[in-house]
Amino acid sequence: MIKKIKSAVLASIEEVFKISADEHANIDIVLNTDKLPLFGDLSCNAALILASTLKRSPLEIAEQLCENLKSGELCKNGTVSTISVARPGFVNITLANETWNDISKKIFSDGPSFFSLDEDEKKLSYLVEFVSPNPTGPLHLAHGRNAIIGDVLARVMEFLGHKVSREMYINDAGKQIDLLGESLLARYKQQLKEDVQVPEKGYHGEYLSDVALEIVKERGSDAVNEPMEYFKRYAVDKMLILIKKDLLLYGVEFDTFFSEKTLHDNGAIDKAVEDLKTNQLVYEKDDALWFKSTEFGDDKDRVVKRSDGAWTYLGADIAYHEDKFKRGYDKLIDVLGQDHHGYLNRIKATMEAMGFGKDKLDIIVYQLVFMRIGNDYVKMSKRSGNFETLSDVINTVGKDVARFFYLNRKADAHLDFDLDVALKNTEENPVYYIQYAYVRINSLMNKAAEISGMSEWVSKLRNGEIDTDGLSLDENDIALVRKISQLSGILRTIANGYQTHMIAYYTLELAKNFSSYYGKVKILDTGRIDATKNRLFVVSLIRTTLGTCLDLLGLSKPEKM
Repeated sequence: MIKKIKSAVLASIEEVFKISADEHANIDIVLNTDKLPLFGDLSCNAALILASTLKRSPLEIAEQLCENLKSGELCKNGTVSTISVARPGFVNITLANETWNDISKKIFSDGPSFFSLDEDEKKLSYLVEFVSPNPTGPLHLAHGRNAIIGDVLARVMEFLGHKVSREMYINDAGKQIDLLGESLLARYKQQLKEDVQVPEKGYHGEYLSDVALEIVKERGSDAVNEPMEYFKRYAVDKMLILIKKDLLLYGVEFDTFFSEKTLHDNGAIDKAVEDLKTNQLVYEKDDALWFKSTEFGDDKDRVVKRSDGAWTYLGADIAYHEDKFKRGYDKLIDVLGQDHHGYLNRIKATMEAMGFGKDKLDIIVYQLVFMRIGNDYVKMSKRSGNFETLSDVINTVGKDVARFFYLNRKADAHLDFDLDVALKNTEENPVYYIQYAYVRINSLMNKAAEISGMSEWVSKLRNGEIDTDGLSLDENDIALVRKISQLSGILRTIANGYQTHMIAYYTLELAKNFSSYYGKVKILDTGRIDATKNRLFVVSLIRTTLGTCLDLLGLSKPEKM
């Protein structure tokens, strides 16, 4: 329906202003989320887009377009009830009740696919890289936020119709892995009753004592003569098993795992940097190699290889992103913590320098996570062992609550994970509230099936098989359908701007709208079967939409609570 209205608006623009279709590609028509009736159901930005081309005020253009649309087919055939103008130049369109009836029936017949991309909308291939930990210990609080952003984004993209690959980059090379190996060796010797200490800057968590004990059980004291590489690889392998187990518990799976070590072993880093050197974008100074990042807008040049011969993170990432680009995806997306904020332009600059389009690489940066219990905050440190692991969070509050709480805030804002609220089985807990709304709808359906003469109809309703021709919605019903239909635009906004928290916000709002509806109207009215059918029809649309949102969030859909 929105597509039909947009076509009519574009045709009106061509008629009034003689502007061809190619010249108004940025014109958009979106569902309003404002509750005030004066903003209508749909808002069009045409006048704001055309103002510079026509060299006229947006308000004047909007008023002229509005008058033309009022005399057009949209109003004549009853699709639209009113068209108005709002400053600074929006054209607001209110749909007729009968149009909302038609939309509700389309949502019912299409099911979840109503919200996905249309056949003529462009579908792309994405590589989403997320979590990407140093495999030096269990996943901690911040990894939970990284994982949920990447996972839900991938779920939304796939739902819309895009092709998505999920990848985890394993930082299994460099100084931190050397320290990990040294720390494990120390723990191993401690298990053999030797008086040794974990290196001062090593990893002091007790989890390495458990790994050391496994070596003792497997090898006894024989491993004491193994080279350091043995302890490094043993520790990394055990940490990866633990990390993958935690992610599976969290409901997160990957298509591929990419080892940083392979880039060192196969010479990919040397080759990538040598290519930059050939293009005179890398130079030597103070026995180190430097990338000329200032030529691409950075505030200073950056080291890619230190004077001791060790590659920096940037050196490895140049080769890694080159590999990703060469795999042929339309778009690369990295999910990184706030400590990488100054790193974004550098990696984009290296890709531009190597001939890859920097606009094909998008980086989502999320802020810190704080675990709060009452007024106290839990401190995190892998090396000291004083941290709250992701698995501890999941085991304490459950997968569903953990996933939602990690997502229920914009990525670029700090996140307080309130454990007290997360543990409540009351409406104060948003996950409980949403899932209870879903369960209540199931309960309504079950009770409706017990009404005389309704059992077969309810069964068909659940299976999407009822005849919708005789159904008619009132104002309360239409308000809910309007909210349901907003999901289509929200998913497209997430796909374009990666603001995954929007699906969490929307799901809670929809549950609240249903609760308000439940308290306002009598859904099951044995004396008015036709009205009961109308309302059960709307309730079934909410159930489908809530179910879709819960799937996108990776949350369960309980039948009872």
